[in-house]
Amino acid sequence: MSDVADREWRLIRDEPRDGPTQMALEEVAGRTAVERGVRTVRTYSWEPGTVSLGYRNEASAIDREFCEREGIGLTRRQTGGGAIYHDARGDISYTIVAPSEEVPGDLMACYELFCEPILEGLRRMGVDADFAARERPAIHEPSCYLRGIDPAHDVVAPAGEADARKISGNAQYRRNDVVIQHGSISYELVPERHLGVFADADASVDRFRERVTGVREVSSIDREAAVALLGDALGEWCDATEGSWRTDELEAARELADRKYGAEAWIRDRECHEPPTSR
Repeated sequence: MSDVADREWRLIRDEPRDGPTQMALEEVAGRTAVERGVRTVRTYSWEPGTVSLGYRNEASAIDREFCEREGIGLTRRQTGGGAIYHDARGDISYTIVAPSEEVPGDLMACYELFCEPILEGLRRMGVDADFAARERPAIHEPSCYLRGIDPAHDVVAPAGEADARKISGNAQYRRNDVVIQHGSISYELVPERHLGVFADADASVDRFRERVTGVREVSSIDREAAVALLGDALGEWCDATEGSWRTDELEAARELADRKYGAEAWIRDRECHEPPTSR
């Protein structure tokens, strides 16, 4: 396998978008990587605030009335894990997309490679973070942040401490010869929302704070600067050129968001209707 920087990459410092569109853009980026040979790294945020269900999460785990009352959207990811509440202030999200033949076939090795710029970005933010040193049991299984901590892809701070708290969750999937990894770094916690979106969350705010931390708790850096530093780390990792979405990619993402990631059939049952065929 060649070094990632030997390939053509673009860095997209994306604008806030709704959850279904953000998930659709990742799938579209996968097509671009395979069909056009352009790989993507990006930073992004969610607006309005959105719950992203893990692929196998039950939609019934979410308190729909709470979400509607609070103006919180809902989508489902292609990746596994628990549901996460995102918003434009509370977390910093990223995506890495590359053809699968160019990255390690071993899942753990691929996580290690793709998380290199994430750990570097955290270091630049002034956060002492690393993969969790050991597994820890779940507090609330449907919630990504309160599920069991996995050293393979969960990042905690401070690094090396037995009771270090989770600061970043990462997940990936392979689809149509492409690997897509995405994740979120907690910036400023809103435990009441992280817990309120669940229909039966029995964890307390104090228990949540015992398990999860954010950049704002351990560093004085503001969010805009933190996002910029993560983007810089991603771009330098693969020697990416600053770029943006093409018009046809945005159009394809809007169609896919309507047909799949924002559709009740996908959110509830993981069913996606095929696009109409032209005659």
